Amino acid sequence: MASAGRALVVPALKQHTSTIIVAHGLGDSGAGWTWLAENWRRRGKFEETAFVFPSAASIPITVSGGHNMPGWFDIVRPRSIPSNSLEEIDFKEDETGLLRSREYFHSLIAAEIEKGIPSERIVIGGFSQGGAMSLLSGTTCPTRLGGIFGLSCFLPLEYKLKDLVPKDNPNKDTKIFMGHGDADQVIRLEWGQRSANKLTEMGWTVDLKTYHGLPHSADPEEIDHLELYLKERIPDLGDKASKA
Repeated sequence: MASAGRALVVPALKQHTSTIIVAHGLGDSGAGWTWLAENWRRRGKFEETAFVFPSAASIPITVSGGHNMPGWFDIVRPRSIPSNSLEEIDFKEDETGLLRSREYFHSLIAAEIEKGIPSERIVIGGFSQGGAMSLLSGTTCPTRLGGIFGLSCFLPLEYKLKDLVPKDNPNKDTKIFMGHGDADQVIRLEWGQRSANKLTEMGWTVDLKTYHGLPHSADPEEIDHLELYLKERIPDLGDKASKA
């Protein structure tokens, strides 16, 4: 599929009972986020979990002068919110690219289900552009997920989301975790807050945590909070798995 390259997989150490799909940001690759799995592996966390790190294909990015770089969708014009209003957004979205990448992430979820992983033990998440794709793909997924998380990101196609969500909305009770630094110079905290508010208005339970002084990056405390969220959503089953 044009929206993605090859995905890196870190297999489960024990019986495979859950999967976490992690999407990278603009200009990065799946390899750039394998440290997340390695961090938890070193500490004996999520041993029944396989990690999938997909890589986006290189596409022309308009705001970068049309130069090719790995991206889940084009950025046509930077997002800007006037200081006196959160209602006006000067932002043109690449709907075609967003929906194409959404289809790809839904196919990754379907592939895990085909392997025998219950959909409610699959989590999708990501950073920056990848976080945006995770929020969009997770909330519109046709099967129930275990969790959805987005770090330093925003919700794309927010005004169209209602039409994209399946009518029965299997993920209406899927809790969402978001993390955002208050010094983010790329995707401002206000955009993350706006997205969290929009999702809450639509009925989702969103836990948005902010981190003082954090720029457009991940933070050890943020990863600890993400770990707690994941342990609640997809705990290792241990003996329960072998008896199932």
